[in-house]
Amino acid sequence: MTPTADSLIRRDLGLVDYLPTWEAMREFTARRGPATADEVWLLQHPPVYTLGLNGRPAHLIDPGDIPVIETDRGGQVTYHGPGQLVAYLLVDTRRRGLGVRAMVEAIEQTVIDLLAELGIEAVGRRDAPGVYIDGAKVAALGLRFRKQGCYHGLSLNLDMDLTPFAGIDPCGYPDMPVTRLKDHGIDMAIDDLADRLYPHLCANLGYTMPSRSAK
Repeated sequence: MTPTADSLIRRDLGLVDYLPTWEAMREFTARRGPATADEVWLLQHPPVYTLGLNGRPAHLIDPGDIPVIETDRGGQVTYHGPGQLVAYLLVDTRRRGLGVRAMVEAIEQTVIDLLAELGIEAVGRRDAPGVYIDGAKVAALGLRFRKQGCYHGLSLNLDMDLTPFAGIDPCGYPDMPVTRLKDHGIDMAIDDLADRLYPHLCANLGYTMPSRSAK
């Protein structure tokens, strides 16, 4: 495998609006070629609800003043806000030999391994993709697959205001409890959490030559 194909370029984008970031992911995926290196974009979003391709508006209970964006990822409705680490994976899944289920499981295992490193036991659920601590969701997943590869990714709640989750059925499940790492004794900056997440992503997705890029 060439170095390009075996590298996951990391881009740290800070706090960025959802809509232009989504548009940038779509453009990147449409323009990528066989030699384009895979990337992970690590970031936070200002408060926003996103509704997936199969999302039902009925799951938006009371969005209030928070904007709602209908997007092209899989899944139902979720919330993004400051204090939540978002990792968007722009991956040539055919080159990596990963189907939909394998990609989802690799992302879930990444979060499970990270939380184990932090002393927290977490699990995935086949019936409701994501990662859970004692039955409460701490990480949500949503991907879009095209022939060029996948984009979108995961969100991991670190130290965010969880109140907006009460305005939706999280991921389409009424009364689903949601949690954050702060409530399980984790006190760290979001950049430090990103530093810990990145090597687990590389390991679970099979990259042996991780690479960090400027913003």
